[in-house]
This record gives sequence, C-alpha cells and structure tokens, in this order.
Amino acid sequence: MQADLSMALYPYASLLLFQGAKYMKILIVDRDEMTTQLIKSKLEPLAHQVFVETVKNDAVERAASEEFDVIFLDPNPLTSARPIVLNIRRSVRNYPYIILLGNEGSQEEAIKAGMNDYLAKPLDSDALMQKMASAERLVELVSRIGDDSEDFPSAGGVIAKSAFNQLFLSAIDRADRYGEKTFILFIFMSNYKEIFELDGPYAADYAVAKLSQYLVLLRRQSDIIGQTAKYEYALMLQRPQYETEPVDAANRFAEAIGGFKDIVSSGATPVEVTVRLLDVPTGSAIVEHVITPGDVETPA
Repeated sequence: MQADLSMALYPYASLLLFQGAKYMKILIVDRDEMTTQLIKSKLEPLAHQVFVETVKNDAVERAASEEFDVIFLDPNPLTSARPIVLNIRRSVRNYPYIILLGNEGSQEEAIKAGMNDYLAKPLDSDALMQKMASAERLVELVSRIGDDSEDFPSAGGVIAKSAFNQLFLSAIDRADRYGEKTFILFIFMSNYKEIFELDGPYAADYAVAKLSQYLVLLRRQSDIIGQTAKYEYALMLQRPQYETEPVDAANRFAEAIGGFKDIVSSGATPVEVTVRLLDVPTGSAIVEHVITPGDVETPA
C-alpha cells in the first residue's frame, strides 16, 4: 500500500507527528476585536486556552512570565514586527510558535522577521486550522527531540538524538536570525506498536534495525541522519541547491524503501513505513508517503 496525502486538504487530520493532540496555550496580540473573537471561537471549543492582549509591551511581559505555545501577532500600527518578535524571543524560556497577522504580508516576510508563519486578514477558518496544525507539529518536535530523558547513541553512520537536537536547534536559530529554511525528512515505522503487540518486541526491533541499515546505505555522503525515536530516523536537508530538491529526496527515499522486500519483521505483520517531509520554521508537512516495503510502485 502506498499513498500521498496533501496536508493542505486535511488540515487537522494529523495535528502532531506521532502523538495525541496537545491542548495549547495561545496569546493573541491584536486590537482588532473581530479577529480575536474569531480565533477564540474556533480554538476554545478544541480545549485550547486563548488569551488576548491589546498592548504590545504588556504582551511581551506576559509572554516572559507565562509559557505560551502559540502567539498571534498583529504589529499594526508599527511598520515592522521584528523589534517585538526579538523582545519576545529574548525574554521567553520556551519556544513559542509566532504567527504574523495582517491585511498585507507573506510567509517569507514573517520568517524574515523571526516568526514562523503568516495568516492573512480577514481570517479564513480553514487557513487558521492549517496554521494551528503546523504550529502543533513544530511545538511537539521542539519538545520531543529536546527531551533528554531518552537518547539513542551514535552508531553505524546514524548520530545520537542529542546531537541531532543541537542541529535542529541551530536550524531554528538560523530561521529566526536569517530567515533560512531547513527541511527535515522523517522516516519511521508507523506500525511499530502494532507489530510489538502482535508479534513481540524482537520482531518489531528487527524491522527497525533493517530500516536503519538501508537508510545509511541510501543517504548521500552529505546527508545528516539521526535517530529521534525508537522507531524513527530523521534526515536534515540544509540549503537545498534547487527548489524541488527536498521533495525529490522524499520521493527518492520512499521509492527505494518500497523496493526493499527484506524490511520485514520476524513475525506475520507486514511492516509499514511513513516518509514525511517537514519544513522549519513553519512546521508544514510538505509531502507524505506511506509504504509497505516490497511495493515497488513509484510514489506519486
């Protein structure tokens, strides 16, 4: 089985990468009551906590004293949001996902200002949900990859989770400072828990080991690959030479994995591998393939 999913068509189908939905703490910095009420009406029924600050200095102070997961920011009447964003980034202890609100603007302008994404006014409900889905992916990634309670040591060309986290944090910092995008290709055994429960831990871990061996063989010499979960690996694709290079890489890995017939567990359950491409700092899921190794059909 093999499928491509457009995350734009299913904006809330996969809020987080591999875990359940997280209830977010959200701050709206905006004097536009219509906008703030719309955001609250859409997000509060989903159990998110939503707060509003109309004074920007008060918002910076509040962000410093409380930990918000997402901040919606309309810099109007200021001509640039960069000073406010810098004040927020310097004063907070966590990493909030910051969304630029405005009647005019672009994602590129938002990223150059140190934010994560842009949401146009008047607000579109579907677009709001798409941005929230991306925000939850990135917030979850920052927390999960940065969790040092479990590490996976470097072995066979795969770097440790802790080492990959340092590169991940550097990518976020470069986005904040220079507006530079980084792409991360996550490759994971999406039915690991099913195999573990039905066929036992040896069968599940055997399939993961085979997947790891093939990823090391498939990667280019310049690719950085780390183990970020028991059944997940991540490749960091920095400074692509051409626009479609990250998507081409995702397709190449998906096609190759589909042809590896011996990525199997030692049990009866077929292995399912997901290849998912994300960008930093937006957290957008650009492309996704779900593959059963042995299916050599070329991904769409």
